[in-house]
Amino acid sequence: MSILGTRVLRTEDPLFLTKGATYTEDLVDERLAGAAYVTFVRSPIAHGRITAIDTSEAEAAPGVVRVFTAKDVELPPIPPALPMFTKGMDRPLLAADTVRFVGDLVAAIVTEERYQGEDAAELVDIDFDPLPAVVDPRKALNDEVLLFPAAGTNLIFTVPGDLDDSVFEGCEVVISREIVNQRLAPAPMEVRAAAAVWGQDGRLTAWIPNQAAQMTKAGLVAILGIDPDLVRVITPDTGGGFGAKIGADPEAAAVAWMAGRLKRPLRWVETRSENLVGMTHGRDQVQTITLGGRRDGTLQAYRLDVIQDCGAYPLFGAMLPAFTYSMATGVYDIPTLQYRSRSVATNKTSVAAYRGAGRPEATAAIERAMDLFAAEIGMDPIEVRKKNVLPPEAFPYKTKGGALYDSGEYAAAIDLAVDAADYAGLRAEQAQKRANGDVVQMGIGVCAYVEVTGAGGEGGSPSENATVEVHPDGSVTVLTGTSPHGQGHQTAWSMLVSDQLGIPMDRITVKYGDTDLVPVGGGTMGSRSLQQGGAAVHQATKELVELAKTRAADLLEANVDDLVVDTGRAAIAVAGVPTATISFAELAAQEKLSVYTVFTTDGATFPFGAHIAVVDVDTESGKAELRRIVTVDDAGTILNPLLFDGQRHGGIAQGVAQALFEEVLYDEDGNPLTSTFASYPFVSATELPSFELVTMQTPTPYNPLGAKGIGEAGTIGATPAVQNAVIDAVSHLGVRHIEMPTTPERVWSAIQQAAGGTA
Repeated sequence: MSILGTRVLRTEDPLFLTKGATYTEDLVDERLAGAAYVTFVRSPIAHGRITAIDTSEAEAAPGVVRVFTAKDVELPPIPPALPMFTKGMDRPLLAADTVRFVGDLVAAIVTEERYQGEDAAELVDIDFDPLPAVVDPRKALNDEVLLFPAAGTNLIFTVPGDLDDSVFEGCEVVISREIVNQRLAPAPMEVRAAAAVWGQDGRLTAWIPNQAAQMTKAGLVAILGIDPDLVRVITPDTGGGFGAKIGADPEAAAVAWMAGRLKRPLRWVETRSENLVGMTHGRDQVQTITLGGRRDGTLQAYRLDVIQDCGAYPLFGAMLPAFTYSMATGVYDIPTLQYRSRSVATNKTSVAAYRGAGRPEATAAIERAMDLFAAEIGMDPIEVRKKNVLPPEAFPYKTKGGALYDSGEYAAAIDLAVDAADYAGLRAEQAQKRANGDVVQMGIGVCAYVEVTGAGGEGGSPSENATVEVHPDGSVTVLTGTSPHGQGHQTAWSMLVSDQLGIPMDRITVKYGDTDLVPVGGGTMGSRSLQQGGAAVHQATKELVELAKTRAADLLEANVDDLVVDTGRAAIAVAGVPTATISFAELAAQEKLSVYTVFTTDGATFPFGAHIAVVDVDTESGKAELRRIVTVDDAGTILNPLLFDGQRHGGIAQGVAQALFEEVLYDEDGNPLTSTFASYPFVSATELPSFELVTMQTPTPYNPLGAKGIGEAGTIGATPAVQNAVIDAVSHLGVRHIEMPTTPERVWSAIQQAAGGTA
């Protein structure tokens, strides 16, 4: 019986729950003996010229080894993340003459003890000539306040599109509204950190928590301008990433560079407040949605016009609208799509990938449009969706945005969610509450979604490598190009190997995140791990079996075609001859038994699903509470339901948090208003009900496991479902839209405005 598809407990957990993980801050390594500590001095204003920096008092403070400012940095500025972005928007390692957001790096202090750096940082005296700040991306488009005068514009990147109103002329109903997909902080449990040392051989070793050691190394190489052979990146245990730990941050590069200058190992760990203003943010799109169709619910044309706030320096966030474009029409068959996006710089923290990276934004837009359209024609939201979803026979399907959907059963997913939620019963309960005029009203929100996973890999292609080696003692080592930080790869990859070899999972070790050990790899992001990294491990194990059979044939004096794997004995056996066996361990003792392989797939996969949320809204206070959330998340074949559901739990929680609680806020001068967890309402278990998870599996033909990605599904499906539910709860009072997060203040204000009162 195969172990695949069963609820195998995570083998990682005993260590995490007893001894604890070894994060970068916990590292004990002889190479880091005598390490000093780095503290960064950050800009307290959003935009201004640096007229003077006096570090003399800081240099004289107890324990200070050295204070670095821009005049000490010999490295060129960091160019924009991608070559198609506007030139002239470079970021210096330490700000030389201009700061562009609160948190911009101005100086770095190296001290003997960590606490001494915090004290010394207060003594650095910086004179600024304040400049006007632009925090609204709409205003940034006007170029009245330029972050980079040499560039002559704040515009970084565009997806050009012709917005022609004629496409809506034949529509009986057209709805249009500007909505905001708000800025979020990834807020991983572990903040950013780094440790670095240069060996006597001139090689840099850097320990950095990350999602892709190979990409992090590439980032360091590019910033430091050194030979790749002189850099080794090691990934300690990583406490969450959510897209914000891809690549090398300027802080990590600065730590590595200063370690070389001082010829001394250095360590850096940021504070939570630093993390909330210094780590990249996510989302932050202003979207104008326009949807037209007939009164019978048939959709005819959809327009999405996006302004992407990129923050102060152009990172991957400027490309997010390209992903939004490819997924703009969601699960629906809409004949005409118009799309335009403009990515602009503002005096805020830079935006980069965050769980879903452009796809949640696309789903949020089309799902709000669907509810607005349904309300306008007086049709149930479920009915409108089912009338327009793509049928199963449409696949593979090329979207108007250029994505190629591999497979899908969208109507079936909606039906499963409707049945599991007892949708008819919920609507009846809602009708009764409205008839009674209850203070607490119930809302029901729906979302049908599709998402793209596994779009990248080694060199940007959908591929990944793996090495599987059996040792003479019968143990196995797996080397993978993926980089787990909570996903459960040790368990999953061990299952794939054990299933084919019969070697117990506790004899299998998975290694990753060391660029000397695994020089090439695509990392863990974009929900790609199982369908590419896992498929590579599966393929390597399969190839190792064939290699073992070839070697065993001579030893067993049998034909290769007559050999089979005896998983009960972890051996190669002659079919029909129980005594004629040779174990994998015995074969490894005679000659190294190892296989390296690269798995390449035909393309990205497109998991999908449907979420139904039920909320209770107090119409007197505006407070919304999530009562239920029923989710169907189809990610193809499920390898381990326990790991699968764990990923769903985390994603749903983050999706709910965006709809109800989380938002990074700035005042008009660019000062962050959410720099601690006291002001950034991070979701906890107390705000969440038990999730009702419905299973559905539509395998993909793109890998032998049939697996699609699941890591980001919850953040795509849950957010619109909960937002739609909150609005639905007060829609009978005349409310048509409430921006996220749907805080009590916003809900109450919407009710007052609909009633003609003063909000």
